[in-house]
Amino acid sequence: MENISRPLTIHSWPKAIAHVDADAFFASCEQAVNPELKGKPVITGKERGIVAAASYEAKAKGVKRAVNLFQAKKVCPDLIMLPSDYEIYSLFSVRMFEIFRRFSPDVEEYSIDEAFIDLTGLRRSFHGSYRSIARKIQTTVEKELDITVSIGLSVSKVLAKIASKHKKPKGLTAIPGREIHRYLADLPVDKVWGIGANTAAHLRKLGQNTALKFSRKDEEFVKKHFTKPHIEIWHELNGRSIYPVTTEERSGYKSISKVKTFTPPSNDKSFIFAQISKNLENACIKARRHNLAATRLIILLRRKDFKDTGIEIKLTRPTAYPAELFEPLRKGFIKTYNPKIFYRSTGVVLAGLMPAGSIQRGLFDDGTRIEGMRKIYMAVDKISERFGKHTLQHCSSLPAKLQAQHEGKRGDIPNRKTELFSGENKRQRLGMPLITINI
Repeated sequence: MENISRPLTIHSWPKAIAHVDADAFFASCEQAVNPELKGKPVITGKERGIVAAASYEAKAKGVKRAVNLFQAKKVCPDLIMLPSDYEIYSLFSVRMFEIFRRFSPDVEEYSIDEAFIDLTGLRRSFHGSYRSIARKIQTTVEKELDITVSIGLSVSKVLAKIASKHKKPKGLTAIPGREIHRYLADLPVDKVWGIGANTAAHLRKLGQNTALKFSRKDEEFVKKHFTKPHIEIWHELNGRSIYPVTTEERSGYKSISKVKTFTPPSNDKSFIFAQISKNLENACIKARRHNLAATRLIILLRRKDFKDTGIEIKLTRPTAYPAELFEPLRKGFIKTYNPKIFYRSTGVVLAGLMPAGSIQRGLFDDGTRIEGMRKIYMAVDKISERFGKHTLQHCSSLPAKLQAQHEGKRGDIPNRKTELFSGENKRQRLGMPLITINI
């Protein structure tokens, strides 16, 4: 039993950082737009053949993420399986973050369903404690979106992340500076945000099996055995806020990956190449949006038995233009593809990303051609922004558009694509905020 009598910090709230984590977000969104699903075991991911997200009712019956649908149905015969509707989830996410920004301008979009919110100094504005502000955020989200969130509140981001996992769903846990030791006493080191399996194993070999033990080692010990990222985590566990709440939109990526699953598995060469071609277009769209260019291209093919094959190609010059990448893509695909094997998904990774504005042209580069390519894709991006993604697309991607991504029982179409608002069509849909009214 740990000795937990000594507090780790002197002041209870030198900073106040909230971590908000939506509860079973994808499944909860489905239940919010379709109240008949409330209280029932629901999963999303039917089109992929695996559980992408599970409602708490499904989790209570033993359904776990990433298991195949057959296994999920076996443990829960009354399971309701739905295709993922990422457009709906994105709309809910936008509304949720809009609610967060009513309470603080300092909101970090950590993921589609997670946020860090800096509440430091806002007690006077809201005439209450930090805990009461967090509670208002929680109740506002539930009232307006009909989904629940769990909130962790503490003096650093690492501690706030620990707190949000303490009670789920719909939990609210506050860890003031004077009580940090109580929450770290029995917390395994591998449950600390930022500490992976290898680091946790190293810590245990050093006798540091709990977060509290690790946090109480002196700085000399920590610097001797660990590198900067884990030294920063040690500071955060001791109540010293090292990681700021970053409000800027993410602009730096080391790589961009796009993966697409299709059913049934196929060995049709033209169809599979169309899928990987579409992956490339999507990855390049994102790279151009962030003004990045790739120096390496990675091609991935996943077989029916879930085994992966792939190849990495070094590019002659950094680019984010598909027209310049189709030739290496085709050569890499021919080396990787086997007509005797059935494939279930394709993937493309743009790696070695660098700012597009810093690319220096080589002595033998065709400047006129490069400038013409830039103007063409500027026009493509403007048309897509106005009329919808893939309004213009390359011919090599067309077979992926002409054939359904998923056929048979997994080919259900999400409601958002069938129940259109006035003025919408299948390719152009409004990014309208969703309003849930409880009657």
